[in-house]
Amino acid sequence: MKRLWVLAVCLIFATCVHAGGDPDAGKQKAAPCAACHGADGNSANPAWPKLAGQGEKYLAGQMRLFKNGTRVNALMNLQVENLSEQDIQDIAAYFSSQPASSGVASADKEYQGEKLYKIGERIYRGGNAATGVPACMSCHGPNGFGNAPAQFPRLAGQHAQYTAAQLRAYQSGARYHPEDHLNAMPGIVGYMTEVEIDAVAEYIAGLH
Repeated sequence: MKRLWVLAVCLIFATCVHAGGDPDAGKQKAAPCAACHGADGNSANPAWPKLAGQGEKYLAGQMRLFKNGTRVNALMNLQVENLSEQDIQDIAAYFSSQPASSGVASADKEYQGEKLYKIGERIYRGGNAATGVPACMSCHGPNGFGNAPAQFPRLAGQHAQYTAAQLRAYQSGARYHPEDHLNAMPGIVGYMTEVEIDAVAEYIAGLH
């Protein structure tokens, strides 16, 4: 039932349509973002997300959440507070247009003798029927490229440290914004163990 609900959410939001921005204008406006996210949106610090290749509508939506205070991060809230709606759309268009760099899943991390990323692969592709965790690829796609029209984000190649931190933020309630895709993620991650969170994050890092 949970998997069917997640799929239904994906289909509902696949019909959403929003206006786009100007990537050329966005390049200049995104200059302050480079310190953390890289000039082309491929951040070097694993604590900060890669933005390159991310869905334009998703990026714009997250900036709006930071701007209105629904999503809380002291640095980001400050960075976006003076952005206009056009600024948001242009910056989102710029980062979305940039090629995303590939990531690498750690081959060293293990749990009970099994590679952590292999555990993550099972969860990402098949979920965990015993505990009600749906397959991540139901919304984020088999290759982790997401669903741009539905604003389900690209995950492929994302830093494992950042991904795991966001999953834990959803799980704890620290990241909670009900207008964002029916707030599906907290309910999904609530069924995941600490090992599953780390495993999925590692697997995602190597997706391409």
